[in-house]
Amino acid sequence: MPAIRTASFTESVIREMTRVAQQHGAINLAQGFPDFPMPEAMKEAACAAIHGDINQYAITWGAPALRLGIAEKYRRWYDMQVDPDRHITVTCGATEAMAAVFLALIDPGDEVIVFEPWYENYGPDAILASATPRYVPLEPPHWRFDPEVLRAAFNEKTKAIIVNTPQNPTGRVLTREEISFIADLCIEHDVWAITDEIYEHIRYAGGHHVLATWPGMRERTVTISGLSKTFSCTGWRLGYAIAPERESVAIRKVHDFLTVGAPAPLQAAAAVGMSFDAEYYNHLSLDYRARRDSLLPVLADAGFKFSTPEGAYYVLADFSALSDKDDTTFGKWMAAEIGVAGVPGSSFYHAGSGRGKNMIRFAFCKKQETLDQAAERLAGLTARV
Repeated sequence: MPAIRTASFTESVIREMTRVAQQHGAINLAQGFPDFPMPEAMKEAACAAIHGDINQYAITWGAPALRLGIAEKYRRWYDMQVDPDRHITVTCGATEAMAAVFLALIDPGDEVIVFEPWYENYGPDAILASATPRYVPLEPPHWRFDPEVLRAAFNEKTKAIIVNTPQNPTGRVLTREEISFIADLCIEHDVWAITDEIYEHIRYAGGHHVLATWPGMRERTVTISGLSKTFSCTGWRLGYAIAPERESVAIRKVHDFLTVGAPAPLQAAAAVGMSFDAEYYNHLSLDYRARRDSLLPVLADAGFKFSTPEGAYYVLADFSALSDKDDTTFGKWMAAEIGVAGVPGSSFYHAGSGRGKNMIRFAFCKKQETLDQAAERLAGLTARV
């Protein structure tokens, strides 16, 4: 029999919908991977590293050049001083970073506050660490939290709060005031902030506020990010966690026994990407804004309702004006009959919440021709429902 812990969560619905899209030949607006190339300079660096026989283990917690590049990037962008030898752990994607942090810092019986809708890994990560997720809603249509509801979620069992901004799946970017409110609660209750900042450079409104730079938060924040979204290389599986030295020691031990280390030649190439200047990131944001602005009118014309994403590359859309089907039925019907795949909204909520069943998430991290093809298919949606 499988372990009891595996009964409390499902496999990834996001990746399941990719398989459904492939089965029906649907355009995959479900999984958040770009269908266009990553930067040439990084590809060339990876090839050079492979041909240069960088094909053995890197240092478990990350190649020195990459850790130095990460530290320098945080100094340039956020005026945050990071010691590459004591504070950084390079992992197999931000997903592994999050799992390693949970296992290193969270004890059985602890509670972890999670805003919902949430990226689907957070709940299972807490359960695998034998902790209890405590969910705080982000309320549609603007996906804001109620400060008093969040305050009430903190108690003597609270060990950490997960902060994801820009947010997947809503596209919400937390304001400076919201970050300050969260920081004050963490300090008051002596709680860890575990931040998921993987979309930090994909923003259309607001700034990116690094919680670790807030007064009193450096010693109680673990910053998680990675290369997948910023450099369009989701298959490279390169992420990292930045934490105080004592906690980094624990994170590195867990990471060592989970995966040993991330791919050595790709780490060498990643160090090149860390040196890119502001022009690269500005173009990245502008390009995604254009893709967003291409897809949103199509969804609106097809009958979906949504708020305009402020960051990341997702739209969480309400389809209740189109169909009374539940989200899973509607999502699979769309893939099979319309030829466009999204992710059922309930997968971003905990089981039993009853939420998200009138929603579907679309990803717009695709070539313009891919979005144009999706638009052609979605144009026929209202006639088919």
